[in-house]
Amino acid sequence: MPPIDDHPLRYKLANELHARPFPTLEAPATAVFLALRTSVDVIGQSRDAELAHLQDLLDRFGAHHPQPGATHFSCDIGRHRLKWEMHAEFVTFTVFIDRLSTRPFDPADFEVFPEDWLEAAPGKRITSALIRVDRMRDADKTHEELASWFVPESIAMSHVLDQSCLVATDFRIDAAGHQRMALFVSDGTGQRRVGRVVQRLCEIETYKSMSMLGYFRVKSFAPKLGQLEAEVADLMGHLRSSDENPDQTLERLLDLSGELEKLIADTSFRFGATEAYEAIVHQRITVLREERFMGRQTLGEFMSRRYDPAMRTVTSTKSRMMSLADRAGRAGQLLRTKVEVARSAQNQSLLESMDRRADLALRLQETVEGLSVVAISYYAVSLAGYLVYPLAGPLGVSKGIMTAAITLPVVLTVWWLVRRIKSRMQ
Repeated sequence: MPPIDDHPLRYKLANELHARPFPTLEAPATAVFLALRTSVDVIGQSRDAELAHLQDLLDRFGAHHPQPGATHFSCDIGRHRLKWEMHAEFVTFTVFIDRLSTRPFDPADFEVFPEDWLEAAPGKRITSALIRVDRMRDADKTHEELASWFVPESIAMSHVLDQSCLVATDFRIDAAGHQRMALFVSDGTGQRRVGRVVQRLCEIETYKSMSMLGYFRVKSFAPKLGQLEAEVADLMGHLRSSDENPDQTLERLLDLSGELEKLIADTSFRFGATEAYEAIVHQRITVLREERFMGRQTLGEFMSRRYDPAMRTVTSTKSRMMSLADRAGRAGQLLRTKVEVARSAQNQSLLESMDRRADLALRLQETVEGLSVVAISYYAVSLAGYLVYPLAGPLGVSKGIMTAAITLPVVLTVWWLVRRIKSRMQ
């Protein structure tokens, strides 16, 4: 069989589906999670700073480095395991500790990340979390513990993956600056399943936080958008006014359209990212297959009450902007049509004025031609008279009769010559 030529990206395309394997985790354990948002200036550019920051952490534990250009990496750092991932706007660090601290959600667990290393991070923390992974116990005792760990008003808990695990969190930041999440594992639950649940919880928290950036971006320019809407509505009201100069109105509308297009360009990336992050949050919650635990709200119900309204605000604002841009475009077309009609009327009036002036010029020209025939004829008759006067004696006629006799032929001759010259010029 002859060899088959492979596409140069064939192996990369296949391996990309397996590029970010789930961690394996066995209860009891603790997961320390950190997500750093990169600088907006480096999105889509070289990420050497993030790789250098990772390598600095690895050097402190004597661990080996990832391959150049890597976007994910796992290794042991001392007694713990590290999972690192690079995304478009953020990088995540997850450290798995094979024990539980005596104090639930002890801030000392986060000290696995050196303080000076955190200060040198190339990005800003978007979220961090301490995830406590323990074995399932009596339901009442578990409920009592969860009530003491989380804010009762915000707590969300549920059985997931066919009741193999119980997850709980309140999505609040505690006094140490971290989110708290708890995971109780039923007997017989595999390590990979536990790792998948922990990974899903980290992704839900990260993408929730990243998508909320779009909400606060919307709030920041909401007054400006309201002002643009009012100004466009005011300008559209002038479309029916005959007193307003359409050229000035069109110029103002073009300025507003320019501001609106700039606002759309500045927010298009954030809107697109927010939409993608929101979809990921809901997809991650869906795959957990939640079941209610002791009447408490589930993660999905929490999101529908607290998170979804914020995302609907982002979506509605995007729709407002697109609708306003369409309205401004239609108003611009109407104004341009109004300006063209006004200019057509002006051109028509100008043409009529030019017609009248041409008619007057023609009449004046005909008058001048008539006067020129008279003047030329007068001089021509005088010259002709000098030529024929010597004949008056032999013919026995007076000079007056001789002048009268030659006047008509001379005038006709002059008139014919002027007409001929005029016809040639045309």
